Amino acid sequence: MSRAVSPSGGEPYGLARVCRVWRAARSTVYRHRAPPRAVPPRRPGPVGPMPDAGLVAAIRAVLAASPLHGEGHRKVWARLRHGGVRTSKRRVLRLMGEHDLLAPSRAGPPRGPRAHDGTIIPETVDTLWGTDLTTTWTGEGQAAVFIALDHCSAECVGLHAALRATRFEALEPIRQGVRRCFGGFAKDIARGLALRHDHGSQYVSHDFQREIAFLGIDSSPAFVRAPEGNGCAERFIRTLKENLLWVRTFDTVEGLRRALLEFRDAYNTTWLVERHGFRPPDAVRKEQLQPAALAA
Repeated sequence: MSRAVSPSGGEPYGLARVCRVWRAARSTVYRHRAPPRAVPPRRPGPVGPMPDAGLVAAIRAVLAASPLHGEGHRKVWARLRHGGVRTSKRRVLRLMGEHDLLAPSRAGPPRGPRAHDGTIIPETVDTLWGTDLTTTWTGEGQAAVFIALDHCSAECVGLHAALRATRFEALEPIRQGVRRCFGGFAKDIARGLALRHDHGSQYVSHDFQREIAFLGIDSSPAFVRAPEGNGCAERFIRTLKENLLWVRTFDTVEGLRRALLEFRDAYNTTWLVERHGFRPPDAVRKEQLQPAALAA
């Protein structure tokens, strides 16, 4: 059609005019007209001391040795560096994509402006915690799983499972975290800490709010219909599902509860946090608390 001659002008229409009328991109036309390539294009530059086949084998070994699932190319790149294999993130991403080794991801609709324009990541630990709940199935029926997470270090400070999702069960991971991070359970022992939660009936109940106020914790509810305000807890729940709740079955709620506590310890010591230089949450807490211990 682009080579056809216009009867009024006596000149060919041209590819640009045809694509404009048909609302098609010229780059798409050029791509379909080009002959197929025997070898897919790749980024120019040196390959590195390790060939692609050897690096793919190293990547598979890292994924097989990791106790967790759902780690992306950044964490794989970091584990390779820890093991003495130095390469680029882009090369790891390319090879994992070519061999179907990337973690599955969900693409959502484009997001518009939100009510909160700040950040939910504080500079120090024990400044802001997040809590939420999810559910899973056991041999005794559906069980509720409650979590508590430190927003700064991404450390899981509490995990609990129960048959009933009551306000008293929702308090259990908070109690675990207070004993774990503040060394006891007393009035105002956690003063200076804020707790981010949604507007679920468990969290807005009088008993829940009264107990966290007794501990000195400030209530910090997220915006209505804005789950990203509690995004740290939501992201941890995804990790918990991908690594435990979706890959194992549990006969009893007690067995689920014990598995949750084991997962908490494994997560805090092995899960790599990118914003902290690919270090686990326990290392971040120890680094921040060490100067305070030395000053005391």
